[in-house]
Amino acid sequence: MAWTHRTAEHAPPEIDTSVAHSARVYDFILGGKDNYPPDRAAAEKMLAGWPSLRISMRENRKFMHRAARYVAKQGVDQFLDVGTGIPTSPNLHEVVQDVNPRARVVYVDNDPIVLAHAGARLHSSAEGRTAYIHADMNEPEAIVANPELTEVLDMSRPVGLSIIAAIQYIMDEQEARDLVKRYLALLPAGSYLALSTVVHEDTPRPGAKVLAEYAKRGIPVKNRTKAEVGPLFDGLEVVDPGLTLVHSWRPVPGTEGEVLDTDVAMYGGVGFKR
Repeated sequence: MAWTHRTAEHAPPEIDTSVAHSARVYDFILGGKDNYPPDRAAAEKMLAGWPSLRISMRENRKFMHRAARYVAKQGVDQFLDVGTGIPTSPNLHEVVQDVNPRARVVYVDNDPIVLAHAGARLHSSAEGRTAYIHADMNEPEAIVANPELTEVLDMSRPVGLSIIAAIQYIMDEQEARDLVKRYLALLPAGSYLALSTVVHEDTPRPGAKVLAEYAKRGIPVKNRTKAEVGPLFDGLEVVDPGLTLVHSWRPVPGTEGEVLDTDVAMYGGVGFKR
């Protein structure tokens, strides 16, 4: 079934291309084409400050692929992706529908740039279904009650919740923990959480230059320690190998050691709700 979204419920997206935007910077660094000169200029400054940024972002994307595939292989056939970002293939639904063509995915983002690209990019397999909700990730109760979600997902059955590189934009520690708890409280037993966020413990100081460039452009990013990320998984059974730098989470056999820890600034993990 094709991608669905009730565009009539939302005003046309207003996109300011005169200033850098985090989603477009990310898109450029990943090798995408949905970016503009201010985004490319910002990205080049970040890469000049820390050339490994491109490696770190790519490894985070690969972590999402492996985590989603793992959850799908546990029998979960419906997914909620919060903080989707500009669609970059393979997207989450492509990964999980490769495991189960009947899998269903709902994407959530409040970024008008994502809205502009979602309809053209987020197409499901014939057997499954995808939908996109234009909403604020800080309102999980409203998201889960949204008819666009309930038409696609059965919230009485296990859900794979994906929060990849999104929680870093919530600066307050308690607010971040509470938000994840609110999402998990809405999911039934048997659900999974896959989460990644920016960390600095294993990353050289030049990584701080990247965050400074984001801050200059009005995009503050919280740089957490592993000890601060751990509580986001409170109440869950954390899947082996636990909370790790994203490239070390169940790497594809034969690729171990190809990426240095010092080239990655993202921790990730998967938790199971019993």
